[in-house]
Amino acid sequence: MRILLLVSAFNGLSQRVWCALREAGHEVGVLLATSGPDVVDGVHAAQPDLILCPYLKERVPAQVWQRWRTIILHPGPVGDRGPSSLDWAISEGLPAWGVTALQAVEELDGGPIWATRTFPLPAAPPRKSALYSGPVSDAALECVFEVVAKAADPTFVPVPAENTPTEAPGARPRPLMRQADRAFDWAEPTDAILRRIRAADGSPGVRTEVAGLAVYAYDAHPGLARGGRPGVILGRRQGAVLVSTGDGSLWVGHLRPAAEDGIKLPATTVLGSLLRGVPHSPVGPEIDPEAASAYRQVRYRRTGAVGWLHFDFYNGAMAPGHSRRLLAGLRHATAQDTRVLVLRGGIETFSNGIHLNAIEASGDPGGAAWAGIRAINEVCREIITCTRQLVVAAYAGSAGAGGVMLGLGADVVAARDGIVLNPYYDIGLFGSELHTFALPRRVGADLAQRLIDDRLPVSAMQAARIGLVDEVGPRHPEAYAQWLAALADHHSDVRTARKRRAAKARRLAAERIPLEVYETRELAEMSRDIFADRSGFAAARRGFVRKIRPDGTPRRLLLAANSGPATAVRPRATNAGPNVGVTAERRPTLRPAVPVSV
Repeated sequence: MRILLLVSAFNGLSQRVWCALREAGHEVGVLLATSGPDVVDGVHAAQPDLILCPYLKERVPAQVWQRWRTIILHPGPVGDRGPSSLDWAISEGLPAWGVTALQAVEELDGGPIWATRTFPLPAAPPRKSALYSGPVSDAALECVFEVVAKAADPTFVPVPAENTPTEAPGARPRPLMRQADRAFDWAEPTDAILRRIRAADGSPGVRTEVAGLAVYAYDAHPGLARGGRPGVILGRRQGAVLVSTGDGSLWVGHLRPAAEDGIKLPATTVLGSLLRGVPHSPVGPEIDPEAASAYRQVRYRRTGAVGWLHFDFYNGAMAPGHSRRLLAGLRHATAQDTRVLVLRGGIETFSNGIHLNAIEASGDPGGAAWAGIRAINEVCREIITCTRQLVVAAYAGSAGAGGVMLGLGADVVAARDGIVLNPYYDIGLFGSELHTFALPRRVGADLAQRLIDDRLPVSAMQAARIGLVDEVGPRHPEAYAQWLAALADHHSDVRTARKRRAAKARRLAAERIPLEVYETRELAEMSRDIFADRSGFAAARRGFVRKIRPDGTPRRLLLAANSGPATAVRPRATNAGPNVGVTAERRPTLRPAVPVSV
């Protein structure tokens, strides 16, 4: 079936749907909803059998939904309507929520139902981004395959929304949630404030005041400290500030100045000199380092012969400080007498490479980008050269660009089912992270180049088929954690671990080209991108940080031209030409050939 994904952005859910449908044998393309006329022209050029909208903020033009079956994936159960479904569900602490696949009609979210799924919501408020990338994504994918099966059945007729019973309490038409609905007072209980902030994470945040500065708050975690006037900053740690609440305290990891050009950054960066006199809050031995209230971005523990180094950076972005903390954790872990070291990222994101927001906000973006890439390279080098332990890189969450490359130097790469990897650079950078060393050794030189050039998402299962990852574990986070523990125990066998470590040491010693040469070549290319801006890094970075709408859909994502007859429901003549509103793509500069030893 020819399926077109009509989306506002090719986000994580859209990429997961794209991968799954392609693996199921369908022809799948993407069309960004840049404008109404562009959507009409793009759909006419694609001539799809079915249009799916896994992430669409704009209204579908009538010229499209009247002629092509267009199915919206709404992040709410039957009966729910409106653009802030998840925000309301989290804010009100509803016990269950869902996803509904409904046909586009004139009335927003009012079309007939094609599929629906419900799921329980945790009692503790989840971050909206975590809910979206987890249960919502899973439910949406199930709805997608039900829709595709029904679309292939000429006798199927969708059920009118008014005839479909509501399966989740609280599902009803809702308006857009505004800042007045999100507002809180720091004198309120910690749980209430936490719920408000997490319901707005990662967009749009909650407007409040911290240290006298008007900001939008994100990335909140409960703290242990009590006492102090509500709203007073009690301490700071690893970019976060600890703010006193009515009955305790709350760590706030990220803020965005309320000024029109404000950029979301670590809270301590935003507040700057306003934190003069605020003490740093080191984690003492009396605090459980595994507790969320300890607020540690990098945590280490050991279980027998296995060391666990867990890192979780907000949105997977790594500024130099993040890389230095992770490097320090790695060096501590590799100094232990364990046989296996598991390097595990967060459930939402493993890593997305260097911190573009921090670079854009810097007074010296070139210097900040250079410092960022040099710092993350040190982490990659530590992983590649580790021979004291067998290293397992565990991708519990999705990853992109240098964040994918970060773990490829490990001895074993394990991924959670359902995550998506983007193993390429697509923002005007050649890329570093020692990928010219690690990537070809996993997939071969030809496929490595193709992954970089094609710039397409790769599912966990596809990554395993091509050798990008070695093992794929269960989708459910708890099941994945248990599976990963069993995998680590298996590799911790004394004889097996010793044999693999020795083999790795021999391979590294036999390399004809030192690791430094790979990095030097990469940095030479990166210097031209960062300081001479040869490939448009400055504009691409600004567009990413400022959420600037692209001019059109990259050609690599478009549905291939169909030479056969149109398969729309009610086709009629149109004057639209092909590929209207599509941007021409700059092919990435080919990297210099690097010999790869077998």
